Amino acid sequence: MKMGSSNDKDAVQAQYASSKGLDTRINFHNMYSTNKMGFGPWLISNYEIREGMKVLELGTGTGDIWIGHDDLIAKCGKLVLSDFSEGMLETARQNVGERANVEYRQIDVQCIPFEDSSFDIIIANMMLYHVPDIHKAVSEIRRVLKDDGVFYSATYGEHNFNDTIAEWFGLIGENYDPNHLFTLQNGGDVLGKEFADIEVRRYDDSLHVTNIEDLADYLQSLKALHGIGTMERDEILKMLSLHEEGDSIDLKKEYGTFIARKPVC
Repeated sequence: MKMGSSNDKDAVQAQYASSKGLDTRINFHNMYSTNKMGFGPWLISNYEIREGMKVLELGTGTGDIWIGHDDLIAKCGKLVLSDFSEGMLETARQNVGERANVEYRQIDVQCIPFEDSSFDIIIANMMLYHVPDIHKAVSEIRRVLKDDGVFYSATYGEHNFNDTIAEWFGLIGENYDPNHLFTLQNGGDVLGKEFADIEVRRYDDSLHVTNIEDLADYLQSLKALHGIGTMERDEILKMLSLHEEGDSIDLKKEYGTFIARKPVC
C-alpha cells in the first residue's frame, strides 16, 4: 500500500478506527494457525524486559499481546501503550486495565511526544508499513530509545498466503495492493538507516483452515485484497471451495520480528 495520498491515510484510519476488523483477523489466526504457541506469545518470549525498565509500545491495537502477562507488566517501571486510533486505545485499556505503572497515549509514531533517550525498550508490531513517512518514524524511535536500548518490530514476509489468495481470485493492479513497505525481506534495510545491530527472527507457522466461511470473513477484512471486498459472498465461497482438499485449505505464512539494538554513543 502506498501511503502518500490522503485517501490511503483515510482508508487505514477507517480500517483501524475500531477493533472489529482486527479482532476478526486475530481470531482467525488463533483458530487456524498450525503453530499453537501463537504469534503473540512467541513475540513476548523474545522480549528481554528487566525489572524497572521503561517500555513503549507503538500501535498496541487491542493490547491483546499483554493479556495473561501480568508478571511482565509488573516488571516494567513504566509501560506506555499507545496507538494512533482512539478506538483501539480504548479497547486496549479495557483488555489490560488501569494499573499504576501503565499509561495509555494516543501517539503518531512520526512525532513521538517524549524526550530523547526515554525508553529501554520500544515495540512496534505489524504497523510500520502503515506509516506515511517510515524513515521519520524509525528516526523518532531511535531518538527516544536509550543508549543500548532495544527496538522490537514484527512484520510479515513477501511470500505469504495473501499472494496465493490473490492468484486464486485473479486479482491484479488496483484489486490487489500488497503492502511491502516494511517486510522481513526489506525491513533490515529500513532499520539500517538508524540501527547498526539488527537481527531477524522468524516464526514457523502455516494455516490449516477447516471452515471456508471463516476464511471469507478474514479476506473481506483485508484492505490489500480490494477485489474480494467487492464480490458477493457466494462468489467468494464458491472460489474458495475449489481449493479445498479433504474439506480443508492449507496456506503458508511468513511472519517474524526484527530486533534492533541502539549502540552506546
